[in-house]
Amino acid sequence: MANWETMLPESLRMKYEIYSFNHAIEILTQAYNKEFAETVDALDNLNIMMSDLIKSGGNESAIPKKLSEILRPLGWQEVKISGDLLVILRTRNPSSETQHTIKNYIDGHNIDYVKGKVALDMEWNSKDQTFDRDLYAFRTFYECGVIACGIIITRSERLNQVFAQAGILHKYGASTTWMGKLIPRIQSGRHGGCPLLVFGILPNAITDWRDDE
Repeated sequence: MANWETMLPESLRMKYEIYSFNHAIEILTQAYNKEFAETVDALDNLNIMMSDLIKSGGNESAIPKKLSEILRPLGWQEVKISGDLLVILRTRNPSSETQHTIKNYIDGHNIDYVKGKVALDMEWNSKDQTFDRDLYAFRTFYECGVIACGIIITRSERLNQVFAQAGILHKYGASTTWMGKLIPRIQSGRHGGCPLLVFGILPNAITDWRDDE
């Protein structure tokens, strides 16, 4: 076990596959402990049932809605960032200055849950290209000084055994959002260095699942 994992309760480590990039967990525990505590509590108390897996169809399934029911009352809000770029050109001999504005230089980047300087997104069963959008959004928010750290929640590959037992593996394809599609993107730097704490939902997070094997 890595040293940083001891900063998380054992109950959470049993339910989620967890990665910390760019010292995300140290930043969260030391500088944003309220947001971190709320995230830990939300994930520990996220009540995922087998019926949620069977019903789910896309990122608007019951599971993200359950997360919203926990986080929204605590002040985690959906935030969209936009902005213009002011370009200033200065010349010498003779000195002069001109400027122009590039409208909508930053536009359309959206994160589902933001509180203070912490951002969080859940990707349950979208197309895997959604991760590119999410990582670029985290990067933009971070580079603009809006957030200091991000959290992403998605599926662990180990959930496939649950899907297979329930006869619904076909609903959760390899080209959807799961840990194996996210981690390589982060390792290649698509998040632009934004500190990220990543949670992959494990079978133990399914409240009424029993391993019959």
